[in-house]
Amino acid sequence: MAEEKKPEGRKPAGKKPEFQLYNTMTKQKEIFRTKEEGKVGMYVCGVTAYDFSHIGHARAYVAFDVLYRYLKFLGYEVVYVRNFTDVDDKIIKRANELGEDPISLSGRFCEEFLKDMDDLQCLPPTHQPRVSDHIEEIKEMISQIIIKGCAYTVDGDVYFSIDNFPNYGRLSGQNLDGNRAGERVAVDSRKQNPADFALWKAAKPGEPSWDSPWGPGRPGWHIECSAMSAHYLTQSFDIHGGGMDLIFPHHENEIAQSCAACSESNVSYWVHNGFVTIDDEKMSKSLGNFFSIRQVTNVYHPLALRHFLLGMHYRSPVNYSISQIEIASDAVFYIFQTLKDGEEALMEFREKNKTNDPKASVSQEAGKCIKKLHNEILTKMSDDLHTSTILNAALLEALRLINTSVETLKKKLQKKQQLSAVQSLIELEREVKAVLDVLGLLPNLTYFEVLSQLKEKALTRARLTEDDIMRSIEERAQARNNKDYSLSDQIRSDLAVKGIALMDLGKETVWRPCVPIRQEQQEEENPVVPVQQEQAGVLAEQVQPCVSMNKEQQATIGSS
Repeated sequence: MAEEKKPEGRKPAGKKPEFQLYNTMTKQKEIFRTKEEGKVGMYVCGVTAYDFSHIGHARAYVAFDVLYRYLKFLGYEVVYVRNFTDVDDKIIKRANELGEDPISLSGRFCEEFLKDMDDLQCLPPTHQPRVSDHIEEIKEMISQIIIKGCAYTVDGDVYFSIDNFPNYGRLSGQNLDGNRAGERVAVDSRKQNPADFALWKAAKPGEPSWDSPWGPGRPGWHIECSAMSAHYLTQSFDIHGGGMDLIFPHHENEIAQSCAACSESNVSYWVHNGFVTIDDEKMSKSLGNFFSIRQVTNVYHPLALRHFLLGMHYRSPVNYSISQIEIASDAVFYIFQTLKDGEEALMEFREKNKTNDPKASVSQEAGKCIKKLHNEILTKMSDDLHTSTILNAALLEALRLINTSVETLKKKLQKKQQLSAVQSLIELEREVKAVLDVLGLLPNLTYFEVLSQLKEKALTRARLTEDDIMRSIEERAQARNNKDYSLSDQIRSDLAVKGIALMDLGKETVWRPCVPIRQEQQEEENPVVPVQQEQAGVLAEQVQPCVSMNKEQQATIGSS
């Protein structure tokens, strides 16, 4: 699992900055105030585990991982709960199709989900409960709702009565008048109101079931989160999160259930992340543009996917396209190549000079940049988690100055200038790593290992091996020796089309991944045109859209 590391940069000094978070309930940003001083309780609705998780899930859980990390960065003690739904209609349907036990199938995909989260650098939550382990808590809450007069039983099923809960609809603003009998929804004549929803479903042959006061059965979808959040965080806690698609009906129903069971039930902030689209179209099975996390990370580095997801504000729609993730992959390579160059420059300087002067001051430009970067992480993140601004401005400036300091150390300058460059390099790298840690972009690997992984993914996309590239480098060198510059340029261009850049460093030629050059030219006319036809064909084979998702998932996806 992704391990938690303490950021190496400065923690907020003195009083915590004023953190503002958008609250779906009030439709505005609000100053974040906890129910208990210094402590935060956060519940995020997890996956229904019956298949590999998609990039809509990645969008949700990366967003809430950043919130989790930032709260901890600010010094809060956070209890983070993210559940698994391992008992559900969709799970049963898939298990029947595969001839597999539903709980076994769900357990398998829970483990696959955890692998994806680990790859994406998402810290493990404090608790990750499963529905099947909390049946008793669920039955107890249902009993309380019945006692309060907000639920009724019919033939072993238990339904929540929305007519007996006057505040129903206040989160989503849904007008339920259209849901009266005969309108919009399939009518179940046993229900008192067509919009009433199941708390408990009577057992059917071949389905998992548990004994209850209403007969054998299993929980409805919504009640599980009400029961588990109350179990781990009490009825009153700080943050409840999920995708925007969960606002209605899931979160609306959660509020009704929780408040009906306990009048003191209260969540301070309802937080929701935006949808994922592909090439500006909704994700859809019918369009053949549906991608799982695993399918993407088989071809691109998980950090590239995470960087891409952080490139837009968490509440905005994010458009997934090959061109955009290529750009994100290139940005991640630049980050770690710069940090590696800085680390090697420091090692080389120390080997030659045995020591450096800790009293040396950073350059004026570096000092301003460090201060700006530290302030940016506080001001932008405290303004409802604006990650994109940090990635695209202050961080890039710091990386540029690291490269400048590296170049300074290569020059024969006065010792004072060199020592200043060394100290600038040390402090710039420390602050950059602190920012990357808050954003979840700092892996437990060496820079060399990350760069090697990024290069391996680039070779996969290009359908090349390291030996193929070395042969091309040798052929190009021979062409240059023969003054056949047309052939030399053609070799370089052919590789660039496949996302491989050749770089001449003195007498040596090295390679690195790059954004395919033809894609860059096409983007001047169309910002979401896929990579050139050859590479698009490769990716079509390597990143096949999911074909096993159910009908509900054909809509634009958040985190359901």
